[in-house]
Amino acid sequence: SPPERLVLQVPARALLEGDTVTLRCRGWEDKPVTRVRFYHKEKDLAGPLNGTELSLSPLQLQHSGRYRCGGWVNSGPSPWWEKSAPVTVTVHGECGNGGN
Repeated sequence: SPPERLVLQVPARALLEGDTVTLRCRGWEDKPVTRVRFYHKEKDLAGPLNGTELSLSPLQLQHSGRYRCGGWVNSGPSPWWEKSAPVTVTVHGECGNGGN
């Protein structure tokens, strides 16, 4: 199979409620990607998304689920639209009911 031309990067650490996490949409071989969209559970996270990062802050349990990104990959004579493979984000709740 061809390499994925778009990859959604999620930090490889436990994600806890209240944290800040940044999802990054990267083009294959660092090819430039424009007009990036992010999707959560296949729903377009609407809004003017400039750049290739989505910040989830503060993290909440409902942020869990599958994410993808999509964008125009600028490679060769004409850009094409590409969507990344899904990545599952799991947010872990704090122990007990109290916060800080």
